[in-house]
Amino acid sequence: MESQNTNVTENAKAMLKNAKTLKLHTGNLVIRSRLKKKCPSSPSEELQDCIRATLIDWLSTTTQLPSEGGVSDTVDCSIPEATEAIKPEEREELKVSVKLFLCETDQSSIPEAVEMACQTLAVSQLDSVIIAPRGLPEGEVQTLAHLQPAWEVLEALVGSKKIAAIGTSDLDKDLLEQLYKWSQVKPSSNQVNLASCCVMPPDLTAFAKDFDIQLLTHSDPKELMSSSTFQEAVQESTKELAVADWRLEWVLRYSIIVKSRGIIKAKGYLVNGRKASP
Repeated sequence: MESQNTNVTENAKAMLKNAKTLKLHTGNLVIRSRLKKKCPSSPSEELQDCIRATLIDWLSTTTQLPSEGGVSDTVDCSIPEATEAIKPEEREELKVSVKLFLCETDQSSIPEAVEMACQTLAVSQLDSVIIAPRGLPEGEVQTLAHLQPAWEVLEALVGSKKIAAIGTSDLDKDLLEQLYKWSQVKPSSNQVNLASCCVMPPDLTAFAKDFDIQLLTHSDPKELMSSSTFQEAVQESTKELAVADWRLEWVLRYSIIVKSRGIIKAKGYLVNGRKASP
């Protein structure tokens, strides 16, 4: 049995070593025994714990085998038993909410992340998606021009019925108003970080009320996870795997909420990492 487990782990490590893309799904954190008793101090710490635990479990249990020659472009790292797919008969009773953290400037990652979420949760449409764009260099101020490319992609996904409603994160009143006036699909919500703003700004509150925009709160840092922290989490889980050329492309956090009771049935992360081209 020990020899069999060793072979499973070595096969998994071989796939990771040769892969160009890592797609990781933490599964439902509400039921993950390795994680549900933990109380992380921050969303960033929670994500690191999730990546480490998921990789450790996957390395020891995966039944995937390396493709011929031991080379596979993409490794799907997930724990099937912990996945919370939605049954068709219960879909109307559930709300699927998502926050998408972009770590790169490539907007093509948005539909990729949305499609992965839909496939993972077995739904044809996400009820809401809040976008958290990549952080700007020190001293640079976010403008409408920074938001427009990602928002146009989200609008197209609303048009194709992959998303029902789209929202923003950390916009002040002026920028939210600019986005509202410019956009074809209006923002349905705007998240405000109460760590930097203990009370909702009155002008933002008034504008949101006038245009039916829901104001939400969050505690996410400006950068949920850097590529170096991602590399560290992977390294700690796989030990000898070289990770210096891996970068984090996006992180998607989802919640499945029972509408009638307001409780979270499932929550988890989808993570996409890619190896830099030589």
